[in-house]
Amino acid sequence: MSPTVTPPSPTPERADTSPNLATEASDLRMATFRLARRLRSQRSVDSMSDGQFAVLAALSVHGPHTLGELADRERVSAPSMNRTVNCLEEGGYLSRTPDEDDRRKVNIALTDAGRTVVDETVRRRDEWLEASLAALTPAQRETLHDAAAIMREVAAR
Repeated sequence: MSPTVTPPSPTPERADTSPNLATEASDLRMATFRLARRLRSQRSVDSMSDGQFAVLAALSVHGPHTLGELADRERVSAPSMNRTVNCLEEGGYLSRTPDEDDRRKVNIALTDAGRTVVDETVRRRDEWLEASLAALTPAQRETLHDAAAIMREVAAR
């Protein structure tokens, strides 16, 4: 009877510190930046800045905010957010209304025109990305599907 051999226990995975990791990180950063830039270019209002659209999108997803809440969410100063909100209000994309419980507060919300901008921009971006994905092979699309999950994991760290 032969002796029982116990397989070695798996070694815990360690972070890769190879010189190629820096190159891989740079390549991923640049590819992500280029894709984001292409997606941002698909907008329904060409004159609207990315920051202005981000405010509309935040209001669309999270509902009405005060000026301070919007500034915190977008990580900008209150005076900077006030300029952005003023511009969007002048364009008819959002409205300000006094808070019913605290008259010192003003709630900022999307108007129908603002919601249309968000919806149309999202539609254009999805349409562009879908057309781009359609030009890829099924294997490439599967790779991107897997990469999207990994990118969400990295972004959550």
